[in-house]
Amino acid sequence: MRLDDLDPTDNARDLGSGGGGGFGGGGGPLFGLLFALLGRRLGCGGILLIGAAFLVFSLMNGGNFGSVADRSGGAGTQQGSTEGSRKGVCNTAERLEACRVMTLTERTWGDIFRQQGKAYRPATINFFEGGVSTGCGSASSAVGPFYCPGDQGVYLDTSFFAELDRRFGAKGDFARAYVVAHEVGHHIQNLLGTSEQVQRMQQRGSREQGNAWSVRLELQADCYAGVWAYHNRDRIEPGDIEEGMTAANAIGDDTLQEQAQGRVTPENFTHGTSAQRAKWLRTGLESGDPAKCDTFSGGI
Repeated sequence: MRLDDLDPTDNARDLGSGGGGGFGGGGGPLFGLLFALLGRRLGCGGILLIGAAFLVFSLMNGGNFGSVADRSGGAGTQQGSTEGSRKGVCNTAERLEACRVMTLTERTWGDIFRQQGKAYRPATINFFEGGVSTGCGSASSAVGPFYCPGDQGVYLDTSFFAELDRRFGAKGDFARAYVVAHEVGHHIQNLLGTSEQVQRMQQRGSREQGNAWSVRLELQADCYAGVWAYHNRDRIEPGDIEEGMTAANAIGDDTLQEQAQGRVTPENFTHGTSAQRAKWLRTGLESGDPAKCDTFSGGI
């Protein structure tokens, strides 16, 4: 994907290294919970839930951990400088790439919101190493990239990208861009109130019902990532779409469960099957229309 002519976003912060642990997230680790259920280290960008406790907690709170941090007197969001972020924050090849992707998300969703008569508030990308305190509580790099609605931040330890390549065979710049765009998709859901609606449904239902709502939320974020890519199709290069589809197929709940435990347990799905993830990413890629990303009506 051609990005090198873009300025990196100014909505970026370097939060440095922190003590890991805790439950981060909020509508967004991209890979599901099964590695945690098996006691394995996660680290699967924007895609991994940190375990059964995290899942139950998420279902009860709709992923909005900011309110929990407020009640518990947690540390909240770390402060970092946005001034001079182009030099001081987006200061490695991986960070610069992610910052440029964020620039494109700001342009794309800003235009889409304006067409709908709405104002778009950009998310902030927060880089960290090891662990971090957020507006949703504390998180470890083990959860992978995630979105926190409490401070409208995308959180990323870029060491994840090497694991995305080696462990999941999802190579290439478009695969990495898809991860970031997926997390921004959760930001769109937060701005539109979708996440809050899902939270209310989860609180009224069983665990399995809550998981089913989570799947639909995640698939919509995949579709929104595709919408973003459609509106930047002039930047897409040969092989990019294949990279995105490979990534989507690699991180389906069924594929990950089969690899990790040798069997598939659909009742524990939280992000959708490989086929579903690829389908909804492609829906966004082919339509460019957020209205086509209605994963909450009918079958998925």
